[in-house]
Parts: sequence; structure tokens; C-alpha cells
Amino acid sequence: MEKLIELVDRTELNAMVIDVNGGINLIELPPSSPRPSNSRSAKHFRQTVKRLKSKDIYLIARIVTFKNPSLARAMPAWTLKKKDGTVWRDRGGEAWIDPYRQEAWGYPISLAQEALRIGFDEVQFDYVRFPENRDKVDREVNFHNPNGWSRPEAIGRFLHKAAGKVHKSGGIISADVFGLIGTARGDMGIGQRWSTIAAEVDVISPMVYPSHYSPGIWGINAPDLMAGSIVSHAMKDAVKQNNELRRNGRHIAEVRPWLQSFTASWVHPHQTYGSAQIREQVRAASKEGVNGYLLWNASCRYPN
Repeated sequence: MEKLIELVDRTELNAMVIDVNGGINLIELPPSSPRPSNSRSAKHFRQTVKRLKSKDIYLIARIVTFKNPSLARAMPAWTLKKKDGTVWRDRGGEAWIDPYRQEAWGYPISLAQEALRIGFDEVQFDYVRFPENRDKVDREVNFHNPNGWSRPEAIGRFLHKAAGKVHKSGGIISADVFGLIGTARGDMGIGQRWSTIAAEVDVISPMVYPSHYSPGIWGINAPDLMAGSIVSHAMKDAVKQNNELRRNGRHIAEVRPWLQSFTASWVHPHQTYGSAQIREQVRAASKEGVNGYLLWNASCRYPN
């Protein structure tokens, strides 16, 4: 944390994205009422938030929404179920909350309200989607969908309800989406459709990590080696979708992408991502009119 604060102090960075349900619970898990937790970790977390706010750091509360292991353990009735009624699990062995279950929406929304109450400026919903690999999931899962909603409709309705609560609490709402959602016209089978999500939130953050794109996309054979080109194409497509929404009189969210600040050593060929590669991505986004950005590194270690 000290290194991160120092990084913000000496660079143009002005914000931190902090998990509020990754290892701690700011509010009690169901079936308890959503009251603030008095655990030692929760108390320490609140003190950290106060310290960061005293340094005028913009704070974004990341809420892992439908892939939430602690909530799934607490409320197995809310999870995706297999055809035989048992809990479905993804390839990593994790259970997912069924996005169609409106009774499950209350916990992440209450968590968002608590985060804003203790000093966060913005709430960012991550994993606000269905599991990937739609065909396999559809073969295995028996969804609880009494309203007959499509995947994008369920995600849109959740974000619409969350946005009302977040705005009433004085905060900003954002959502993370797959990088290709800004290019695709459908929902990629996960319920994330650009036109739906961008109309419900204040900020939309496509994860445009060059290493995650397949060779050949936009005619680029080695995406990880062409960080600026990948980000440029991704932002062009996202801005184009926003412009179409604007022409149709729709609300549009600000585009603020997640950029790569990690080395994808499992990708061949790949390059080491340091300050130069980060700057390349930032410049590419800026040239497309996108000036805000977020940096991702799973270990929270960023280059000097």
C-alpha cells in the first residue's frame, strides 16, 4: 500500500480500485440482514479508506458480482444449478450466483451502498455477467428464469436497479466488460451487450489487454507485441458504438478501459510490459479521444 500511495503521489495517477468483497466482507453475508460488519478486517479496511481519502485519492470499490464464492457458500440457493439440482461449478471449481435471481441482487447493491457510505466515490461491478462458454453452460445449467429474460436483459435490469441505489447514495456506477464487447454487436454469450450496459452506467471499462486477443484480430498477428495497435482498434470500436447510441438519443457511459500492466509470459510471442508499454497503450487510447484509464496487475506491482 505504501508503494501504491507513493506511485499515485509522483505520477498522473489519481485513483485506486480496491476490492470490497475479496477476502473481507464490509457487510454481513446473508441470511443475516445487510448490516456493517464489525470484524477486525472490516474495521482495518475502513481506516485504510479514511487514510486514502485524506490524500485526495479517488476511490473505486470493485464488487465481484455474480462470481462471488463467499456469497455462493452462504446462499447456495442463489447459485446456478445443474439439471439434477446440485450446484454447478465452472472449470476452476467455483460456484456462480444466478444473475436471473432478483433476490440475489440485494447483497451486491447493499455492499455498494456501504462502500459509498464509508468514503468510496464510485462503485465498479465486475463479473457482472454469466459464465463464458454459453453452449456448454446451457447444456449443464437449469437457470431460474421465470420472467423469460435474455441474458443481456437480466444484466441490464440488475445494473438499472443498482444505478438507482448508487446515485441515490451520491456515487458513480461503473461496470467492467470483456474487451471484445466494444467490438461485438451481440453479448458474446455472457449477457454483456455494449448498448445495454453503456445505457445504464456512468462509466464502462472494457478489459483491452493485448495479450488476451487472438492472433489475426484486426490483421495483427502477435497482439501482445502490438499493444498500441490493439488498444487503438478497441477504442475506435467502443467509441463508434457510443456514437451510434448518442445519435439515437441514448445515454452513453464514459469509456475508461483497463490497460495491461502485466507480462503475459504464457503467450507466445510476448513482451515484458513496463512503463514504455503502458505509455504506448495510454497514448493509443488518448488518440481515440479516451483519456481515462485503469491499470491491471494481479499482484498490484506496477513499474516505476
